[in-house]
Amino acid sequence: MKSFKRVTPLVMALGALAIAGSAYAADTIKIGIPQPMTGPATQYGDQIQAGALTAIEAINEAGGVKGKKLEPLLIDDGCEPKQAVPAANRVINSGAKFAVAHACSGTTVPAVNVYEQEGIVAITPGATSPLVTDTIKPHYFFRTIGRDDQQGPFAADYITKQLKPKSVAILHDKQTYGSGVATQVRDNLTKSGGNVTLFEGINVGDSDYSAVITKLKSLNPDLIYFGGYHAELGLLLRQAREQGLTTQFMGPEGVANKDLVAIAGPAVKGLLVTLPSDFTKLPGNEKVLEHFKKYKRSPDGAFTLTAYAAVQILVDSINAVGADPAKVADYMHSNTFNTAIGKVEYDAKGDLKEFEFAVFKWDDAGNLEQLKL
Repeated sequence: MKSFKRVTPLVMALGALAIAGSAYAADTIKIGIPQPMTGPATQYGDQIQAGALTAIEAINEAGGVKGKKLEPLLIDDGCEPKQAVPAANRVINSGAKFAVAHACSGTTVPAVNVYEQEGIVAITPGATSPLVTDTIKPHYFFRTIGRDDQQGPFAADYITKQLKPKSVAILHDKQTYGSGVATQVRDNLTKSGGNVTLFEGINVGDSDYSAVITKLKSLNPDLIYFGGYHAELGLLLRQAREQGLTTQFMGPEGVANKDLVAIAGPAVKGLLVTLPSDFTKLPGNEKVLEHFKKYKRSPDGAFTLTAYAAVQILVDSINAVGADPAKVADYMHSNTFNTAIGKVEYDAKGDLKEFEFAVFKWDDAGNLEQLKL
């Protein structure tokens, strides 16, 4: 004779909740959002969350996707390469088949392999290193931002044609993103006949850059380009000005963090930065901006509208072919999309065929002005 265990009301209630939870999960389309939520790159994660969540909330309010609501899953990757794979695995373990993934290139490069192996369609709104897509030539991974070999030549062209320096010194932080974009700038300046008098790496986390500043003062370049993030550039700027070096500085989008002002102080004035163009001015984005106003978020920031566009592309593709990631990836490779960053079209590796960068100038309060080319 079989023995039976008595089922208590509590067990029955927990079972009902589990069933309800499963049903809820089945009625949603999960989108992982692994971004830096702690650490010095938090502002970039905040921008991506603002863009992705605003798009998700607007789409859900309009009825969702094929009768299902989008369910965002916020995950912290700290902009740390060692957290890349654990963060990507958390996306997969959640049951999500889609992701608005990773702001930082050093985190994105190891994470791409995970998404590719598991067939997760992921779009980065912020990682610009060519290594993201050149290393394994992924099918499931995409960007809504240009590569460093688009940004670097753009910066070099601006330097050559607009600034016209007699000599340029280039520093970088020895990391995937910083050294990559600095190399692109160096190579393109050299190709166009520019005089690069220094190409040197600095150590991330150092508090005293006096040695390299002394070297810069002896070389007396007309322009100093720095490839890396805001924490190191902030110290370089402040210490350079304190030591009497007044040379013009320039950097890529990774330095464009409001916290730069807190580190560099008034030394930030006049800094030139290449960033995605100000897409808030793009004709046709009026409704997008209304969504940000409605949900009380700012549309400003280098990666905010690139993240909004990532959600738009995923939703357009799911509406077209359903929520099968393989079909979505195929659709994304073979179609064009009208988004908050304009027309988007992908090559075979998931890179944008075109992307619009611009040059911005900082004032001493950290406000940015887009310069005309």
